[in-house]
Amino acid sequence: MNPVLEKVYQIGIIPVIAFNSVDEAVPLCKALVAGGLPAAEVTFRTACAEECIKKIHEEVPEMLLGAGTVLTCEQADRAMAAGASFIVAPGFDPIVTQHVIDKGGIAMPGTATAGEMQQAMNMGCEGIKFFPAEANGGVAMLKNIGAALKTAKWMCTGGVNAKNVNDYLGYDQIIAVGGTWMCKSDKIKAGAWDEITAMCKEAVDTMLGLELGHIGINSANPEEAMATAKLLADLLNMKVAEGNSSIFVGKKEFEIMKKPGRGTHGHIAIKCNNVDRAMYHLGLRGVEFDTDSVVNKNGKNIAVYLKGEVAGFAIHLVQR
Repeated sequence: MNPVLEKVYQIGIIPVIAFNSVDEAVPLCKALVAGGLPAAEVTFRTACAEECIKKIHEEVPEMLLGAGTVLTCEQADRAMAAGASFIVAPGFDPIVTQHVIDKGGIAMPGTATAGEMQQAMNMGCEGIKFFPAEANGGVAMLKNIGAALKTAKWMCTGGVNAKNVNDYLGYDQIIAVGGTWMCKSDKIKAGAWDEITAMCKEAVDTMLGLELGHIGINSANPEEAMATAKLLADLLNMKVAEGNSSIFVGKKEFEIMKKPGRGTHGHIAIKCNNVDRAMYHLGLRGVEFDTDSVVNKNGKNIAVYLKGEVAGFAIHLVQR
């Protein structure tokens, strides 16, 4: 995947911004970065869009910037010159799309039908926009199309919100969603930067879906493991299910290892909705990962261990 699209995928949620003033640009983007969403699609619906992109590109270089609602070749040129890394349009215009590609840019034209999507892909668009997503059938629509367009990668906008974001991001061919719910226009106009940061953090947490999966306990041998499993099962009135290398207790809340495994005492499994996104966003919070421990299945990363231990326990992320 193109490095820019790879980052779009890792970030997962791309705030869509219509700036009213250049003065809003830098403080808003700093609020987005602080909230864990270092990206924005700045729409060309307002006169100050080009200047906002330029100012953000210069003063908040960690931001991944896209230009949205780009309708003409001239707008695309201005946006790319100002610092936009990708160009997004509400519809599919072959002339504008080809112009962006010819200039070496990344075009993400808006599409609503399989025909438009196929044409955009055949032009070389690795990522395409599905817009307006909810009005055009949402995730169910894309799952039907995805069976035929297996290499399509969509960014969905239009009707995506905190309640349905994971319905979209739970489908592997959707690489990201765009939305405004974490940075609504009234909050921007009021300069409520702390509130926007808090809403971004909440959006990221919702997207990641981090929760305790199970606790793994190391044992010296299978006999010790079974004794520990039966003790926990009797204490908590849970079932015991023996496997080849471990014994699960309850609904897999506990995993008792039949021999010493990773971690001095054992391991803690944290469930997440997407391992790649969890690694990216936790990395922004200073978490380090043992990349040699990544487990990949059918081309998708499904597990990874953090570096080091916590209180004698190794910690790993696992795909829900």
